[in-house]
Amino acid sequence: MRRSLGFGFSWALALTLLATPLGEAAFAQQAADTQAPEAPSQVAAAQKSATGKHWMVTAANPLAAQAGAAALRAGGNAIDAMVATQLMLGLVEPQSSGLGGGAFLVFWDAQAKTLTTFDARETAPRAATPTLFQDEKGQPLAFMDAVVGGRSVGTPGTPRLLETVHRRYGKIAWAQLFRPAIRRAEGGFEVSPRLASLIAEDVGTLTRNAAARAYFLDADGAALKAGTLLKNPAYAATLRRLAQYGADAFYGGELAADIVRTVREAQNPGVLSLGDLREYRVKERAPVCSAYRRLDICGMGPPSSGALTLGQILGLVEPYDLKGLGPASPESWRLIADASRLAFADRERYMADSDYVPMPTKGLLAKDYLGQRAKLLAGDDALPGVAAGNPSWDHAMAEPRADGAALDVPSTTQITIVDGEGNVVSMTSTIEAGFGSRLMVGGFLLNNELTDFSFRSQRDGVPIANRVEPGKRPRSSMAPTIVMKDGKPVLALGSPGGSQIIGYVAKTLIAHLDWGMPLDEAIAAPNVLARFSAVEIEAGTKAEELAPGLKGLGFEVKIMPMTSGVQAVSIGPEGLTGAADPRREGVAIGE
Repeated sequence: MRRSLGFGFSWALALTLLATPLGEAAFAQQAADTQAPEAPSQVAAAQKSATGKHWMVTAANPLAAQAGAAALRAGGNAIDAMVATQLMLGLVEPQSSGLGGGAFLVFWDAQAKTLTTFDARETAPRAATPTLFQDEKGQPLAFMDAVVGGRSVGTPGTPRLLETVHRRYGKIAWAQLFRPAIRRAEGGFEVSPRLASLIAEDVGTLTRNAAARAYFLDADGAALKAGTLLKNPAYAATLRRLAQYGADAFYGGELAADIVRTVREAQNPGVLSLGDLREYRVKERAPVCSAYRRLDICGMGPPSSGALTLGQILGLVEPYDLKGLGPASPESWRLIADASRLAFADRERYMADSDYVPMPTKGLLAKDYLGQRAKLLAGDDALPGVAAGNPSWDHAMAEPRADGAALDVPSTTQITIVDGEGNVVSMTSTIEAGFGSRLMVGGFLLNNELTDFSFRSQRDGVPIANRVEPGKRPRSSMAPTIVMKDGKPVLALGSPGGSQIIGYVAKTLIAHLDWGMPLDEAIAAPNVLARFSAVEIEAGTKAEELAPGLKGLGFEVKIMPMTSGVQAVSIGPEGLTGAADPRREGVAIGE
């Protein structure tokens, strides 16, 4: 039977297994044998934060972190561990990432002493037009009308990324890294409380695709309960094919035909083609770095807005004494919130896939530009309004720009790994919204990444940078980050959370670097951020006490759930410290 009820190993035994040394011959079996906890509260505190002398892996699910740790124990490096971790996440956290999505990877190569990034963002099909998400009257579709079905599916990038970086850097045989996820897919995993609750919230859309309905719902059409043993033989078969034939088995042949057929025959059909899959390429790009407190904050440049917007926020607050003000001061959050609003105004005006539209990348982070913008924060009250600035360009601006609007939905996952050689991986991976397009093929979900484009292509005849164009990569907010000091990595982190990702990472960095919080406390600290007009405060936290003060400064305040999922590793003279966000089911494992 595909499903059964009951529990396997106890979580106490799982923690014992996490500490057991492994040889390469045993790593696949033991990585597949550890059961997830029955509830997040059962994750031992030591697993939310960990220390190690040699290596560290943090991921959003215990089984995925164990798969990565097993690869490291077997003599693999950070890239090997990342591959094993991501393959397992695609099984046990299917709503957030997987083979049907894309990713951004920031990588420190310890041997070459170089920092580079890999762009595996999904691409718009060649048949896509600027009106893809507009109705017959030229008006933007309702968001969920655009998401569910084939219309929103971009060409996936994750399988090609895994193969590309493994070919260059990996040490363990490619096929070996697939074994933990294959065995777990065949043997089953217990549906976690988080996955169960998300399925329950999404029953209405999951029923629209037969494969997704059969997998996530029971025979009566009800959401699977936490603790249900869920097997995925279709995913195991897909992994076996990729293990044997490489990523070409995804981008061509029977699986590619199934993907295209599913997209084109969906109730809300898309235009993905076999040619789009065949032509997909991962792009290696130079990192985007910004200075902050004598550190270099480095991450993913366009088509991600992550590193640029994060760098702007930090650059705007740097002249101010956040350390002296402290985290309990409304004045600290006034500065951070208005810095974020200014950065997001630039993001909406200028940031998109720079292979398609010119961008003032250097100008947005230029010291003189940020210095002038920072003067806007010198008052005592909230800015009454914000607008994009006028950064310098390396070339003539090709066209006027209108402000865009794209809704980044808070799903996604983060993997952060440091190995014994000093290599560092910070990778944010996604299928966009929870459960993506709700279309399932080969045991995995397809993304809805194209809804990260602006649904409008222009405003009053003025083009929007992040408009839909054939082959273009939609703007992202993913912000995998590596912090450098004197040319060496000292911290790696990232988070899921849609466009709130940028604020989650900024808060963690400020709490750790300015307010001196230990890494786990900086991650766990209440989230307070701003993107457009309102300041958003995490519900049920001590930060709610800031609301009256911020309202008094002139801010609109919204108190709301904010489920960040920061995964971080700090690198210091005493060793490694890993920490996982307590709001989700992630863990840190180190030795």
